[in-house]
Amino acid sequence: MAYAGAEHDIFSDGAIDDIYRYSSGTARLINKVCTHCLIYGAQNKHRIIDDHMVKRVIQGELS
Repeated sequence: MAYAGAEHDIFSDGAIDDIYRYSSGTARLINKVCTHCLIYGAQNKHRIIDDHMVKRVIQGELS
């Protein structure tokens, strides 16, 4: 993320844990969840993706 210009963490530790639980470490699913979370976060003007947002995205868009 630093390479892309981020000066702070984008995903909270809880968000990363929930992404791993959903994806079981599968790169394609990690990418899909993270992309949806980043879009959702940008639309709602959030600076940090937290575990609550990840759960909303998984339940609302990926289930």
